Amino acid sequence: MATRDVQASRHPAARKPGWVGSALGMVGQLVLWLLVALLFSILAEWVGQTWVWPERGVEHSRMMLEREAAYINQDFHRSAIPGVGEPAAYVQQFADVAYEGLIKATGVEWLLDWLARPPDPEGGRFQRALRSGYAAAEPYVLSAITITQVFALRLGVLTLAMPVFVLFALVAVVDGLVQRELRRWGGGRESSFVYHHAKRLMAPSIAMAWVVYLAMPVPVHPNWVILPFAVLNAVTVAITASRFKKYL
Repeated sequence: MATRDVQASRHPAARKPGWVGSALGMVGQLVLWLLVALLFSILAEWVGQTWVWPERGVEHSRMMLEREAAYINQDFHRSAIPGVGEPAAYVQQFADVAYEGLIKATGVEWLLDWLARPPDPEGGRFQRALRSGYAAAEPYVLSAITITQVFALRLGVLTLAMPVFVLFALVAVVDGLVQRELRRWGGGRESSFVYHHAKRLMAPSIAMAWVVYLAMPVPVHPNWVILPFAVLNAVTVAITASRFKKYL
């Protein structure tokens, strides 16, 4: 018994993180996935700029920004989120904040403006090398900045789209519980295998909507991405509710 007590004191039971730790962990994972999606979208734009649409160059990313904003202006006039009167203005704020915070406030805009100037013969060899090298990399730097604004614009669209997932999920819960009651009164058997696997797919079906939409290298209407994933999430919610244990 003494040996067991000594071993237990050496290896204390791992404590589960509280709700604050769990929330911080979820936020950290969300930020990580957003950074991965942003890097992927920038790399995809660079690949396309080099081999797929070299004749367009940086204009392709600018066209994406204009078309994404046009989708919001044309098809979204009201929002289900309280306090959001004009969806277009709300989404545009995301792009503006991204540019102000990441480009202007950090001094990147000033640095790029300095690098874009012609080499100064009296500025030294290092200065001439920097400006000469930036001349070749400038289209890629400008496209990365524009894609970051597109990313922020889409991020604003996704925040507006969350009520769609909530509405679809509520309908799915009602339908699933009705199916559960019908199975209960009919004496049907339950499948814990289906229940647990459907439950695990609820969160990924929402996360994949964010990752896919944010990383798309071409302009796409939000409905073509958000609605399919909202339906997929609703299906997983309905299956989970319908396969819930028979007695609450």
